[in-house]
Amino acid sequence: MTTAPKSEILHTADLVAYQDGSVVSRQITRAEAGNVTLFAFDRDQELSAHTAPFDALVHVLDGEAEITISGKPFHLKAGDAIIMPANEPHAVRALTRFKMLLTMIRN
Repeated sequence: MTTAPKSEILHTADLVAYQDGSVVSRQITRAEAGNVTLFAFDRDQELSAHTAPFDALVHVLDGEAEITISGKPFHLKAGDAIIMPANEPHAVRALTRFKMLLTMIRN
């Protein structure tokens, strides 16, 4: 998977495009300690409940989403961010088309 160019200004939301009926992702950077990935969700698309061995910061760049962490739903819109704790179940559902920047850091 290709990553974004280094030492260049990135127009983050423009690095991943919406696709009808899909969730699209693009890895920005990757290291042993974690990674940064952009996602574009079409309306009503979702990532079902799962866990990860990383704390994960979700920063919503565009649109609105519901993020559920350990059964508790949170409504986020452009400009909002939330940390999903490592090893806790979480899910993501697009309320509208939305883009997010996901930063995962190994504990």
